Amino acid sequence: MGETISLKEIFETIKKRLLLIILLTIGAAIVSAGVTYFVMTPTYQSSSQFIVNQKESAQMGVDVNEIRSNIEIINTYNVIIKSPAILQDVADELNLSLTADQLAEMIQVSSEQNSQVVTVTATDESPKQAVDIANTTVSVFKEKIPTLMNVDNVNILSEAFVPDDPSPVNPKPLLNMAVAVVLGIVVGVGLAFLLEYLDNTIKTEIDVEQRLDIPVLGVIPHIREDDLINTAFTQQVARRGRGEFDGQKKKTV
Repeated sequence: MGETISLKEIFETIKKRLLLIILLTIGAAIVSAGVTYFVMTPTYQSSSQFIVNQKESAQMGVDVNEIRSNIEIINTYNVIIKSPAILQDVADELNLSLTADQLAEMIQVSSEQNSQVVTVTATDESPKQAVDIANTTVSVFKEKIPTLMNVDNVNILSEAFVPDDPSPVNPKPLLNMAVAVVLGIVVGVGLAFLLEYLDNTIKTEIDVEQRLDIPVLGVIPHIREDDLINTAFTQQVARRGRGEFDGQKKKTV
């Protein structure tokens, strides 16, 4: 039959190793803060948007089929934007020492469902360069799409700009430290139970019964030095008291 552990024993183990758990948690938070603020490089994001419009028509009103066709063609545009045909021109125009594949990893292209608006988001360690990459990518795409697709239905909706106080998207200090605290608690609790499991010392009569499988016939109490001093003092006071009483009786003889 396997050993079982009660809820009380779990709390006792955690209480016994509480200092270890606290130190590990604080240590993990400090390490996480140090890595976040002094090791990790902050990165910034900027986005530029363009819209895929229906072709101009002499007929009045909006052609629903044309809109549906534009929405479907956006998936093709998303692939073209991250292709070397676009990004190599972007790298050359911005004088970046990056290949088209490296630049593609820094760019995200997204569009809402059933929307003709496409968002190009660039991520870089410099907020200004993130803005330049996003705007230049959209600009180059608009210039080259008539040649690549033989259509001219792209218009720039909004350009990226550098805010007055740019804030990085990564790292996130609070999130990183929260994760580190949780990780520190988990590791601390796990280490506490591991140490308790590896501790083979016998401390109580229950340990004797469980590990040696023999009954306990008697227990030798542990006597501290303070107990001996207090006991000796009590006995000395008692003897002195009896001696004074006997002495008074002898003087009356």
